[in-house]
Amino acid sequence: MRLESEIQTRLSLVHARVTRAAESAGRDPETICVIAVSKTFGIDRVRAVASVGQVDFGENRVQEALDKIGRATDLPLRWHLIGHLQSNKARKAAEHFAWIHSIDSPDLLRRVDAAAAEAGTTPRLLVQVDLAGEPTKHGARPEELDGVFAAARECQAAAVAGLMLLPPFFEDPERTRPYFRRLRAMRDDLAARGVPPAMLAHLSMGMSHDFEIAIQEGATMVRIGTAIFGSRPPSPA
Repeated sequence: MRLESEIQTRLSLVHARVTRAAESAGRDPETICVIAVSKTFGIDRVRAVASVGQVDFGENRVQEALDKIGRATDLPLRWHLIGHLQSNKARKAAEHFAWIHSIDSPDLLRRVDAAAAEAGTTPRLLVQVDLAGEPTKHGARPEELDGVFAAARECQAAAVAGLMLLPPFFEDPERTRPYFRRLRAMRDDLAARGVPPAMLAHLSMGMSHDFEIAIQEGATMVRIGTAIFGSRPPSPA
């Protein structure tokens, strides 16, 4: 019970921060989805967070997530893949995740859509955009987005529903604001050039240290790990 009480307190603080950030930007807090990033935490911790009302959970690695998904089938959870998706894991991702935030090429999009059609699932997809060119991160470059959205129009089972961003980490979260602002502008430009609104409904951006700024700049999904779960255990090798 002590763990659940601690998590309830953290989650309440996160929602209070979401509310303040949304209201400061004239937005409805109810339009913002908080995703609890459970990577490296065990199923017991996931269950503890779920017990206080959290529904959306994010994982970075397909294999780690599948173990948790399989052990939480009795819970009404929505699973988000927020880490890089290798093409050889497209089938498993399409079968088991409600949302995939890391589509970064037309080829990967087609693979996920084909796998979803075969599995009878309808995952919603976000296109990860690379705005910083960091070698350790993934994403479609801005000039590649037209090709990704052209492929999105041909999807039969999966559906593209917005953009995702993983900006560089800065100790001062204000330094991430230009990246969030640029992604929002990119979304608006795509809309002005005829991309259907349903394909641009969401902006997934912002984590524990900078999600208030992301919300002020238009985020509809924020990916929160340590602010909900506490200190993260070491990643498995």
